[in-house]
Amino acid sequence: MDASTIGLVAFGLVILLLALRVPIAFVLAGVASVGTFLIYAFRSGEFSPERAINPTSSMVVNSFFELIHSYDLSMIPLFVALGNIAYHTGITTRIYDAANVWLRRVPGGVSVASLMGCAGFSAISGSSIACASTMGRICVPEMLRLGYNPRLATASVAAGGTLGSLIPPSVLFILYGIFTETSISKLFLAGILPGLLTLLGYILVVFWWTSRDPSAAPVDPTPVAPGARLRAAIAAWPAVLLFSVIIGGIYGGLFTATEAAAISVVLTILIGFLERSLTLRTMWIAIRDSLIQTSAIFLIAACAKIFVSFVALTGAAGMVSQWVADAGFSPLVLMLAISLLYLFLGMFLDPVGIIVLTLPFVIPLVSNMGMDLIWFGVIVVKLLEIGLITPPVGLNVFVIGNVTDRSIRVDDIFAGVTRFLAMDIVVLAILILVPAISTFIPNGL
Repeated sequence: MDASTIGLVAFGLVILLLALRVPIAFVLAGVASVGTFLIYAFRSGEFSPERAINPTSSMVVNSFFELIHSYDLSMIPLFVALGNIAYHTGITTRIYDAANVWLRRVPGGVSVASLMGCAGFSAISGSSIACASTMGRICVPEMLRLGYNPRLATASVAAGGTLGSLIPPSVLFILYGIFTETSISKLFLAGILPGLLTLLGYILVVFWWTSRDPSAAPVDPTPVAPGARLRAAIAAWPAVLLFSVIIGGIYGGLFTATEAAAISVVLTILIGFLERSLTLRTMWIAIRDSLIQTSAIFLIAACAKIFVSFVALTGAAGMVSQWVADAGFSPLVLMLAISLLYLFLGMFLDPVGIIVLTLPFVIPLVSNMGMDLIWFGVIVVKLLEIGLITPPVGLNVFVIGNVTDRSIRVDDIFAGVTRFLAMDIVVLAILILVPAISTFIPNGL
């Protein structure tokens, strides 16, 4: 049996098993192992299973070992721990608190504050799901109390939560950098302007929504106490400090992304104990949660590495690349096809699953076209971000539905999210047509 045929059949089998909700780690490792075994067993033209045992075992063990011993992988537990510790110290929500005080008397101001709060949370945690969950518990009840339209209240936080994928630090950027062997520091920097552009687009959606329907976001009549705005702005200093350390340190060449993560974790712990907002008990809870979350990511990444090695062995990616080259597709047509693929997969699969499943096939395509892998990484993460609010499996929408008023139907949240999805498509088109938005800052590194 031809190796490339086995590779393409294996890819289809992976999609089928994932659609059946089989855990992705088991799917990737299982299909890759069986596929590798078949390739070596049929290498002589006849089925010889005894010849396949040793090379298959060697491939699985070496791939797993190579991934787990990656220095860049150490960023994931550090940034996950940073987000959890910062959450338990209350740092992650202070941007929202400050923005809420300043904007609550503006039409749609609390919704805009929730978006800014999501951006601030994202700049520390790097997790879209955690951002949506935490901000949903805080922001949505406040907006509903003020009489906001439930669709606007829930959709703005669900959309804002996706910023955790694009605004650094981002776990998806780390995984992309590891699997494509590109600079994670440059990926972090590349995500800044696209993240801010997305935030601006979401804010414009809120203002457009409230201008057409003022009753969707009543202005809070409660007067702001004297000095409250200044106190709220000052209270946000830890979040600003941590973001400055991560981005300023990387851009200034003071330390690597891994070192920035470690320094930020230490700073967060010190701030928590100095402000007495962190105790040994809450610190243990944060570390425990970080270990659980990191273990899940590591298992998926290690199994994905096995799948990547299998794809390389089959030569299927090279065959697809040659087919695209022979077809004479332009870079723009190729990007349109890749975007449609990611948008389709985003309707059914989670972001980590999509990124580890597709990169072995799409990276050779874009590399052969001479595209910038840093810019392409931003596009991929933006597409994954869109998938988080795309029906029928938009994870952020279901997260918001689970942590807020159960009387609000998921269908209503999806209906509200459509406006933000439309803006996401506009931003995606801008990022594809104007690569300089993504490459301007990292090219200065």
